[in-house]
Amino acid sequence: MEGSSGISPRNVKHDDPDIEAFELESVDHGVRSDHQFRSTSALEILRETVRILRYNSVGFMGIAALLICPVSAVFLSNMLVDQSIVKKLTIRLLLVAKSSGLPLRPFIKQSCHKFSEMVISSALCFPLFITLSLLSKAAVVYSVDRTYSRKKFGAYKFYVIVTKIWRRLVSTYLWVCVVITGCLTLFLVLLVAVSSLFSVIGFASDLIVYPAMMVGLVFSIIIANAIIICNIAIVISVLEDVSGPQALLRSSVLIRGQTQVGLLIFLGSTIGMAFVEGLFEHRVKTLSYGDGSSRIWEGPLLVLMYSFVVLIDSMMSAVFYFSCSSYSMEALNGECQSVLEAMTISSGYTDIK
Repeated sequence: MEGSSGISPRNVKHDDPDIEAFELESVDHGVRSDHQFRSTSALEILRETVRILRYNSVGFMGIAALLICPVSAVFLSNMLVDQSIVKKLTIRLLLVAKSSGLPLRPFIKQSCHKFSEMVISSALCFPLFITLSLLSKAAVVYSVDRTYSRKKFGAYKFYVIVTKIWRRLVSTYLWVCVVITGCLTLFLVLLVAVSSLFSVIGFASDLIVYPAMMVGLVFSIIIANAIIICNIAIVISVLEDVSGPQALLRSSVLIRGQTQVGLLIFLGSTIGMAFVEGLFEHRVKTLSYGDGSSRIWEGPLLVLMYSFVVLIDSMMSAVFYFSCSSYSMEALNGECQSVLEAMTISSGYTDIK
């Protein structure tokens, strides 16, 4: 396995034994360490993510502790959410569901409550999402890029890079929010329209549930693809000089032919997050057993677990980007120098002048 400079990673010596070990293990597993990782399997991407985490564990754990954990703690606990607002929104959704012909079963009531809580929580946590959460994604992408460049995480270089890319990163994130909001709005409109149509035709309310479930199934596939495109668009806005709609378009083109892998990654991450959220709901928010003293250690533990899942999800998105790039005509052409490193050098040259 040769690098782009014609020198095998086995023949290159580094001061950092972790980076050298990462290169040797990458060669043994048929993985290039020069941004040319190739995989057609979600499991291989997970393995590559674990290898990167092992050889830069301090940096990634620091990102999780400083940037991801605070957001996870606020989001899981819903400390910013006013339950009276959630109740009002839930009642309005139930009225819409009833007027469209849907039966007010416990499942529908619970779904409306969860959806209301999610919307209110996301809106109130938006300042954290567009600052700490976005910064953590950029830091994860930077760390993965540095690992493939056979270099360690540099806080000052990362700061220089963030000052240069922050505007386009925020622009891309705002467009991501528009896309996700549009998908959710489209789902609600289609759900009400389909339910109302079957109600006008004369179907019983119990039967209207089935076409509504079909709409939900189709929507879940659409929103999954949209989230995959949005996650890669964030990575692209960090590594490439594009942002906003161009990043989203570039992402949709880049993952073409690799959608199934992206869906498996999304499914695994979603299941992991939902599992931890469920545990937090029943173990911390709801006193379902004992005297509640276990909340003291279970709460922070579940926050750490959730943060770790978010970290792995961000890392897998970055690795998935490099995997897709290796099959693209616009790949990095085997340049051994880091994309972000080139930006740092250019910035330093400008400062000298």
